[in-house]
Amino acid sequence: MTPAERMKIPRQSMPEQPAEVRAHNFQEVNCGLALEVARLEAERCLRCKDAKCVTGCPVGVNIPGFLDAVAEGDLNKAADILYSANVLPGITGRVCPQERQCESQCIRAKKSTSAAVGYLERFVADWARENRPDQYVAPPPTGKRVAVVGGGPAGLTCAGELAKKGHAVTVFEALHKPGGVLVYGIPEFRLPKRIVEIEVDKLRKLGVEIVCNVVIGQTYTIRGLLDEEGFDAIFIANGAGLPVFQGIAGEHLKGVYSANEYLTRVNLMGAFRFPENDTPVVRSTQVVVVGGGNTAMDAVRTARRLGADPATLVYRRSREEMPARGEEVRHAEEEGVRIDVLVNPIQILGTDDGWVRGVRCVRMALGEPDSSGRRAPVEIPGSEFEIPCQVFIEAIGTRANPLLTQTTPELKVNRKGYLETDEDSMTSVPGVFAGGDIVRGSATVILAMGDGKRSAAAIDRYLQAGK
Repeated sequence: MTPAERMKIPRQSMPEQPAEVRAHNFQEVNCGLALEVARLEAERCLRCKDAKCVTGCPVGVNIPGFLDAVAEGDLNKAADILYSANVLPGITGRVCPQERQCESQCIRAKKSTSAAVGYLERFVADWARENRPDQYVAPPPTGKRVAVVGGGPAGLTCAGELAKKGHAVTVFEALHKPGGVLVYGIPEFRLPKRIVEIEVDKLRKLGVEIVCNVVIGQTYTIRGLLDEEGFDAIFIANGAGLPVFQGIAGEHLKGVYSANEYLTRVNLMGAFRFPENDTPVVRSTQVVVVGGGNTAMDAVRTARRLGADPATLVYRRSREEMPARGEEVRHAEEEGVRIDVLVNPIQILGTDDGWVRGVRCVRMALGEPDSSGRRAPVEIPGSEFEIPCQVFIEAIGTRANPLLTQTTPELKVNRKGYLETDEDSMTSVPGVFAGGDIVRGSATVILAMGDGKRSAAAIDRYLQAGK
């Protein structure tokens, strides 16, 4: 097929649950591509000699190679190519913002629409999960031991890459299940937890040991892992899970949640099945979420599924500046979520007995660009108004938890509390590396995975050098 013929093929659509149905359940929204549809979509790839999409992928997947294999119907080959670069493709195929990474670099996007790399990544990973479950075979051991602090995307990726090289890896996870944000933050309707469990089990088959309910900084210290437990290197990937609040009046009221707590209760603790599960969550017919990122979308769409009508999202900038994925915004609106942009909460209102009854907001206008290059929102005088609600959720970001660094003062941190590393991901402590949100600040799953992969290569070099 010639490039001109490929350009005539329209981008294939992802089958979805009907909005009026999915707004009331926690089943996955996207249903996956059929084989013939996946092959047709893969044919849209122009097979560029200088494939910009690869440079746009934080883990360096050979995208033209695996798309070509899908187009040929050789799914074994496609899976080999995909898994050689990405140890968690069933996850990234669902939650990676491909439209801002690989797909944004696709040459097709200049004249039409990009190849649906994310859809096809998910397709191949799902096929491999069902048809070749024993993806990995543990290599001969090197005798080197590495501790990974944190079982989220960065930690799991680093662990998988090191295990593929024969190193003995132990992942220490603070929660009772591995996965980090994949299990506590991202809802079931975007990322089914069984997908995470299966991907993690593949790492176990590689020889990765995962120990849960261990808080580094409490159960063990970094120095203790090196000096007493005998690890040859450490990779710190404990994320940036400490929630940020606006600091407005009324945050002490009952019914106020950080998005972290709200989503953890629902996703990891199964609060949507209370009282069948022990952990409760406040349900309300009126919920307001503040924020404009994917976490805010996850929270407001979760509230909608728990019965909120309306479930309202307020964001102080314009819709065009919302950092959330376009697909998530579209899905939210289809499900009945109300989105109010250029609106900022200034006070949470309460009842006499201490429960949330509403939130006072102010209208915003976009002024001059701020330090990030975006136009800074400014209040419009006299524009205050109230939105009634019984639950108010803050999804305005997270920051580094100081628990680990406080117990290892020799670890250098920047003014925001994030770990400082050199070009090889090593911290100020020899043999201790770091990556993911604890270094770069709150970011995406795939960027954390990219850090994990690069750090694994650096750790391997360090171990081979006999340090």
